[in-house]
Amino acid sequence: MENPISAKCCNYQPWFVLLVFFVFCFELLCFDYSAITGGKTGVAILDNNHAKAISTQNSLSHDFTEISNDTIYPLPNSPPINVVVNKTDEANKKADTEEELKVDSCLGRYIFVHDLPSRFNNDLVKNCRLLTRGTDKNMCPYLENLGFGHQIENPENVLLNSSWFLTNQFLLEVIFHNKMKKYECLTNDSSIASAVFVPFYAGLDMSMYLWGFNISVRDSASLSIVKWLAEKPEWKRMWGRDHFLVAGRIAWDFRRQTDNESDWGSKLRFLPESKNMSMLSIESSSWNNDYAIPYPTCFHPSNDSEVFQWQDRMRRQKRRYLFSFAGAPRPEYQNSIRGKIIDQCLASKNQCKLLDCNYGATNCDNPVTVMRIFQSSIFCLQPPGDSYTRRSIFDSVLAGCIPVFFHPGTAYAQYTWHLPKNYTKYSVYIPVKDLSEWKINLNETLLGISEDRILALREEVVSLIPRVVYADPSSRLETLEDAFDLAVKGILERIESVRNMIIEGKDPSIGFADEDDYKYTFSSHENGI
Repeated sequence: MENPISAKCCNYQPWFVLLVFFVFCFELLCFDYSAITGGKTGVAILDNNHAKAISTQNSLSHDFTEISNDTIYPLPNSPPINVVVNKTDEANKKADTEEELKVDSCLGRYIFVHDLPSRFNNDLVKNCRLLTRGTDKNMCPYLENLGFGHQIENPENVLLNSSWFLTNQFLLEVIFHNKMKKYECLTNDSSIASAVFVPFYAGLDMSMYLWGFNISVRDSASLSIVKWLAEKPEWKRMWGRDHFLVAGRIAWDFRRQTDNESDWGSKLRFLPESKNMSMLSIESSSWNNDYAIPYPTCFHPSNDSEVFQWQDRMRRQKRRYLFSFAGAPRPEYQNSIRGKIIDQCLASKNQCKLLDCNYGATNCDNPVTVMRIFQSSIFCLQPPGDSYTRRSIFDSVLAGCIPVFFHPGTAYAQYTWHLPKNYTKYSVYIPVKDLSEWKINLNETLLGISEDRILALREEVVSLIPRVVYADPSSRLETLEDAFDLAVKGILERIESVRNMIIEGKDPSIGFADEDDYKYTFSSHENGI
């Protein structure tokens, strides 16, 4: 009788089971456990390509692919978020801290810099001997050292370290451009840029043609630059409202309102394309798309400690004069109060120190001379000069000398990104609307300010020092923001507000380039002393 099939199978069953067990054990030995654990630390590890994507510009993509339930992917505009998964013990936490991935810190801060034809910047520097035609002034030495000028070799124990230079007050555009070249959030991808910088040296260009040239020559570069910009793809994104430039002269020099040959300056800022841009300069105009940032001083620190050392020195400085004035009378200006100031300074004898900067005087170009006087003074008088503003404002801040203003257009309506809105914290205000209203005795007025207030004012002034200097671009301040940093922050916020208007469906042109007739009036700054 034939045996059943089931009986045959049962005879071979022990060998079959043994074979399956052997194969199973072999598979276990060969299995890669790291595929399950993701590494020895128990932290989910992203491959190199994904890790790089979070720390570079590629992180701006909105197409976030989920790799595991434990991985957190931030949105592009979110604050930095650490990528963290379940922790098992303190050792793992410490290891994870070293491997945390952060969102790109430059989001919202990227700046694209146009690569302009050299005739708009570098050629002007190369032809520096032509910048002041008709005068004996040679600008070439001032363009050395990235626009800082020559280093001051003999500080005469007035200046503290090697970070002082013979800097010309009209070279802001060159200094700013060289600072921008070292900006930490530059990008070659204009599509992710929050702002577009136009490194046109408008001030140097105009300096070449201010005297003896017709308006067509004076306006030539301005017309060319706006045409060049309008043809670029970056322009069409916001029609130039995310573009900005920096000028080393006062904004009024670029707002010639007629085509009369005798009128001053160029019409750059009245060109239709230019109206869509913002301009930063040493003095703003009455129009909303012009912004004032500090004049370049002669102090360009290379690290925080140089700033701290200088601040400490200014706090301890002995000041023998109640007030001082560095400047010249302006008899050609009908309402200039400078003559009155000089008369009272001379009458105050030992209470006031006068540095005569009349035409032909050279002492006022010497930083050592200026700083020696300001360091020895409690108050530094800052009346308007050829225009509302003057570099002396920032020289006095550097010296820890409390500035005394007579017009709101000299500082309060100007440097809103760099100086406190509450001007009584750092300055004395003696409003003089008209020379006929001068009924002030400066000596008595300043003597009437209490010692406690003087100490508080000086401390505030000294604290402003890093905010009004342009640090050496070859290095970087670690814990302080300088004038460049604050200017960049200010213009980025300005452009972002315009971008938000567009997102909300509003017309971004409304108010963007309007004239503010009340900007420099006394009405908003009535309270004096």
